[in-house]
Amino acid sequence: MPALKDLSFQLRTFLKIYPWRRIDPVPRSELAKPLSESRVALVTSGGIVAPDDAPFDESVKGGDFSYRVLKADADVQSLIESHRSDSFDHAGILADRNLAFPLDRLGELAGEDSIGEVAPRHLSYMGSITAPGRLIKFTAPEGAGLLVEDKVDAALMIPV
Repeated sequence: MPALKDLSFQLRTFLKIYPWRRIDPVPRSELAKPLSESRVALVTSGGIVAPDDAPFDESVKGGDFSYRVLKADADVQSLIESHRSDSFDHAGILADRNLAFPLDRLGELAGEDSIGEVAPRHLSYMGSITAPGRLIKFTAPEGAGLLVEDKVDAALMIPV
């Protein structure tokens, strides 16, 4: 992660004046069963898309609040990182998509019985959404509904 002094003047200024939100307490719920018996999904803000999916739309004012569904059998290295932010070095994610979407690692956890199973569908959102109202009101609940349909017990959030 770069130091603030290493960022462009424009980005440093934006980060200093951005109205950061605080959610306290953070909503959560207790697991109803052990993790070793749970179906687990991934939810990333890495802007990860499948090769045949449309990339996130950088022209949406306030940030693209849509999401993409990524399947459990996806070839992680073939996924495309389309995160719009230039406030971090994308090189790591470009070298290994598991940094932003650790599906291979989740499969390993299932293989060693640390989790019950990998969910059939996972979600990818665009990070760097400066106007999250539509995300909060529409697409986050819709995405959560898909995980409920899939009987997901736990979702691992991967912020990028």
